[in-house]
Amino acid sequence: MLEPMSIEGYDLLIEEFKYLLEEEKSKVAQEKLVAAAQGDRSENADYHAAKEKLRFIDKRLFYLNKMIQNSKIIDPSLHSHSKVCFGSTVSVINIDTGEEEVYTLCGVLESEPEYGLISVHSPLAKAMIGKEEEDEFKVPLPKGIKEYEIQAIKYINIFSLKKNIRTKKEFTFH
Repeated sequence: MLEPMSIEGYDLLIEEFKYLLEEEKSKVAQEKLVAAAQGDRSENADYHAAKEKLRFIDKRLFYLNKMIQNSKIIDPSLHSHSKVCFGSTVSVINIDTGEEEVYTLCGVLESEPEYGLISVHSPLAKAMIGKEEEDEFKVPLPKGIKEYEIQAIKYINIFSLKKNIRTKKEFTFH
């Protein structure tokens, strides 16, 4: 299954993949060699730590490679957003409470539900896709069915809304 993501989300995946492959993996492999040269490997904590780091790096590289291969890059700025689609920021009214809620539809790796960035695969996003302003819809959730009405649909860049953007510092394993 293809995984939709923004251009910035894809670029961040590529950046992390290259960093781990070209910088971090070779650095940790060198640490492992130095530790191995210190003698008995069975009780060598540095050797085992480096070996474990390499295992984590390889697992992450495998995961990132899979996500890169399955990615479907979408530029939401090219869509009209007259209907809810990937990259839409949607203001809805919870019909039961009368409260306004705002959500932006994005890819799994870009989602931050606590800040309103929800995956297009979430039940709420699936229920909204294709809807227009003033449309009402129902969402079956674990705590029961919720009803909403769409107030507004607009485009705001996903990465301008993100609070947690990974940097090279977070790409490493400690």
